Amino acid sequence: MQMEKAQAAPGGDGCLTGVVRVPVKVVAVLVVLPVRALWDLLVLGARGAQRHVLAPLGRGAGWVLLQTWRYLLRPLLLVLFYWPWVGLWRYVVVPVAGVLYRYLLRPLGLGTAWLCVAFGRYVLVPAGTGIAWLLRHAVVLPSGWLYREVLTPVGHGLRWLVRGLGLLLFVWPWVGAWRYVLVPLGQGLVWVGRYVFVPAGHGLAWVGRYVLLPPLSLLYRYVLLPLGELLAGAWHIAGRITRALGRGLRRLWRGWVARPAAWVYRQVATPVGHAVPEVWRTSRAAVREARAEVRRMLFGGPPGEPARSRARTLGSTTAADAAPAPEISPRKRRG
Repeated sequence: MQMEKAQAAPGGDGCLTGVVRVPVKVVAVLVVLPVRALWDLLVLGARGAQRHVLAPLGRGAGWVLLQTWRYLLRPLLLVLFYWPWVGLWRYVVVPVAGVLYRYLLRPLGLGTAWLCVAFGRYVLVPAGTGIAWLLRHAVVLPSGWLYREVLTPVGHGLRWLVRGLGLLLFVWPWVGAWRYVLVPLGQGLVWVGRYVFVPAGHGLAWVGRYVLLPPLSLLYRYVLLPLGELLAGAWHIAGRITRALGRGLRRLWRGWVARPAAWVYRQVATPVGHAVPEVWRTSRAAVREARAEVRRMLFGGPPGEPARSRARTLGSTTAADAAPAPEISPRKRRG
């Protein structure tokens, strides 16, 4: 049992964890637990006070305020602010306004309306009639005579002038050019095309069909077509050769480079990579033990045993992390 504890000690909690854990537990028991208990008591007390004291007190205060509003404040507000203004409006403002409207505002409005109607009937209407007669005889009739006798003949003359100038400058030159230049030129071109270019085209077509086409067809059939088939076959053969060459190169790469590299990685690099950290740890432990031995030889002190060897001692009666018993140096024995 002690050996199992000693072997499990390096992988479990160390002495530092034990030293920190004990004060934390003491603080939790002496400080945190009473504070939490006091907090729970305060919460329970607050809930009880809210349920059995504050809630009934709030309901009672609400009932008192409601009764005070219903039977004291509301009638007082009605007496002080509502009923006086209602009485003032109903018994003072409305009758006074009715009397003012009936005996002052209505007659004043009727008189003002009669004055406006009379002013419009006997002043504005005659004045408007006179102004209309004056405008008709001074503006409309002279304007109509001026339009009929002067502006209309002048407009017709300008229209005939502009029309004649347009025909003279823009219509007749283009009509003459179309009729006497473009149409004969087009007819001449049609005649040339019909009696010159068409026979020449037929002659060229006959030459191409019966003179040039047979040699070209023979050249295509016996030279170009076999040459194209030969080039296509050579292209397919070259493709097969390149594919075979690619497969050979891939197999050479896989057999001479990839597989040896993978074997070297698995059989050499991986074991070396796993062995280097272990060698490094072993070297560090050996250097540390050598330094401790040199320090003991130079400055004296009890011969120390590594912690791991002490933890694995079968005859030890203490745990692996217990401090070793003090030893008496030879100098103290001699003394």
